[in-house]
Amino acid sequence: MTRDLQDRSDIRDLVDGFYRRAFADPLIGPIFTEVAKLDLDHHLPIMCDFWETVLFNAGLYRRNALQLHLSLNARHPLRPEHFDRWLELWIANVDEHFRGQKAELAKLQAQRIAGSISRRMAGRSGSGFETIVTREHVDAS
Repeated sequence: MTRDLQDRSDIRDLVDGFYRRAFADPLIGPIFTEVAKLDLDHHLPIMCDFWETVLFNAGLYRRNALQLHLSLNARHPLRPEHFDRWLELWIANVDEHFRGQKAELAKLQAQRIAGSISRRMAGRSGSGFETIVTREHVDAS
């Protein structure tokens, strides 16, 4: 039976499972392994801090996630399909292991984060509301 995310141990399982998928993925795996040269033993606790802060307001993550992605983007362009694949793997991993309010929040926040950083990589606003178009007032006289 699948249960909801409850604590740091659950987050570690979630994050670890995600990175196993991501590293093996033909599209985004090489970005992690060859471009970023991610040391998973070092990176996992940081990502656990991030997701524990996102999901449980733990206040543990103090880095600038956008700046880290901008630096990576300078070495290897991060395109929308990379963020789409990251999100697809994240959601599949959440759905495989967890169900409940925090699991749904993990998916929602991942969608927001992927969208925001992807838009910023494209030189646009990070806001999800940037596509709202307003009609200019037309003077009828």
